[in-house]
Amino acid sequence: MGRFAPWVAGIFATLLVAAVSAGAPALAQPAPAPAPAVGVLPAIRKPITQSSEYIGRIQAKDRVNVVARVAAFLDRLSFTEGAEVRNGDPLYRLEQGPFQADVQAKQASIAQFKAQLQNATVAYARAKALLSTPAGQQSAVDLALANQQSLQAQVQGAEAQLQMSQINLGYTDIHAPIDGKIGRTAVTAGNYVSPGSGVLATIVSQDPMYVIFPVSARAVLDLRQRSAEKGGMAAVIIKVRLPDGRIYNQTGALDFVDNTIGGNTDTVTLRGTILNPVLPSANGLGTARELVDGEFVTVILEDAAPVEALAIPRAAVLSDQEGDYVYVVDGEDKAQQRRVQLGQSSPMIAAVINGLSEGENVIVEGIQRVRPGQLVAPGPASPAASAGLATSTGGAAAPASRPPAAASPPAPRG
Repeated sequence: MGRFAPWVAGIFATLLVAAVSAGAPALAQPAPAPAPAVGVLPAIRKPITQSSEYIGRIQAKDRVNVVARVAAFLDRLSFTEGAEVRNGDPLYRLEQGPFQADVQAKQASIAQFKAQLQNATVAYARAKALLSTPAGQQSAVDLALANQQSLQAQVQGAEAQLQMSQINLGYTDIHAPIDGKIGRTAVTAGNYVSPGSGVLATIVSQDPMYVIFPVSARAVLDLRQRSAEKGGMAAVIIKVRLPDGRIYNQTGALDFVDNTIGGNTDTVTLRGTILNPVLPSANGLGTARELVDGEFVTVILEDAAPVEALAIPRAAVLSDQEGDYVYVVDGEDKAQQRRVQLGQSSPMIAAVINGLSEGENVIVEGIQRVRPGQLVAPGPASPAASAGLATSTGGAAAPASRPPAAASPPAPRG
């Protein structure tokens, strides 16, 4: 048996391997990753209102610093701090007693000079009548005439002094010179004020308001060229985004372009006018308006008329070192990268000049999971993604032609 042992062992090993191979299942192959689901929208042609954004500041059209024009003690205030005042409303009253006494003294001086003038006029007439008699002398007539004219001049001087005293008396009542909102008062009743006391309060106009913003010199040229056939730069529409992100419900228009380019910034200062109506006030702090003097805002310049362009959502555009690109889904449900050239666009919509054809399905959602040439499962984009592509009649952009396809697991291999 010893000499048959190696042969028997070989047969046994062969049979064991065959048994194991026959009874063991085949090793399972790893399933390929499912195609990522993406939301697509077709590129469509639609009117696009070109716009650009700049940082600006609200500025009141009129600003007045109220100051005292005479020196006196402050008797009373006639306004509420932070309230809106009208042109001519009383603001401050200064002590009037000394000024009224001065007016009365000047009136008395005028009465005295007028009495003397009346006597001089009678004396001149008498001297002139005696000139035709032997008792008359030409020197007496000349003296009487000179005295009369001197008193006439004194009356005129006294009347001028009275007028100045009346003006100073009028300065003791300080009135609002413009319509606007008045700020805090710098002095209270009982204080001594004079022209050297500085600003008592500041009034800024409220409606309309200016919005001031710098624009690069090149952007101004582009804006001028685009608007040349649409009514000029005065036809450009100004919108304002408030600090809380809301778009202000009033629109404005450009009314001024500065005549100098900033040497350090290469920008031109533009100014627009925008209405600032009263808002319903619920806080009990006086009249409320949306725009406030000195407020920082985002200025949106929109062309007067839209232009026809191939439009896609701004969210579909990606960028790298070579420029802008998008992903489109071809007929085999594969993602293809397309280099595109963008025109002037709005914050929500990108206008494509080159690189894309009308009707091509552009990937809008799920872009972060897509690679060039990768198989994808396309479907219509969500309403939020397509909201920006509303048609000119108010409808939404047409959805993609194919519904989303679920990735089927591969059949197991035997």
